[in-house]
Amino acid sequence: VHGVGYRVAMSLLSLSRLPENGAEVSLRVRTVVREDAFDLYGFLSAVEEDLFLQLTSVSHVGPKMGIAVLSGLEVDELVAAIAKGDVARLTKIHGVGKKTAERLVLELKDKMKLLGSAGAPAAKGAKKASPKSDLVSALVNLGYKEAQAEQAAQLAEERAGADAAFELQFREALKALRG
Repeated sequence: VHGVGYRVAMSLLSLSRLPENGAEVSLRVRTVVREDAFDLYGFLSAVEEDLFLQLTSVSHVGPKMGIAVLSGLEVDELVAAIAKGDVARLTKIHGVGKKTAERLVLELKDKMKLLGSAGAPAAKGAKKASPKSDLVSALVNLGYKEAQAEQAAQLAEERAGADAAFELQFREALKALRG
């Protein structure tokens, strides 16, 4: 940006999905401010970003551990493992011990059921969720009921257009939910 480069940490799975060098890419970026650093974390979808936020809400799971967890399993597989309480599967992720895996399950099991039903990619090798499912997931994670989120996403798609940027559709969906 204007001659300044930024280092953005991403999961290994997201890095593997980036286009060739020089090609345009759109990332969702979270800034984490600490006493000694400003760290940037990038995501290819709203679902992945939402999952990162859920992971880092667990005690003793910081942003670096959140990225490590996202690097270990596809988003849909991770959601399923946590929802099912599959501690053994979670401990196979590099850096995740038994206590951390148990904490993830204990604190996120119910939230993962919501996230899983709100738009995580269903197919095992899915590249990314559809923009509409990302929008529904984001709204559900803000506390709206899934049916409300679906209606708002549909209305936003009609108002802004199916090819509109996520941010524009998100604003339109929030307007629909408020009005």
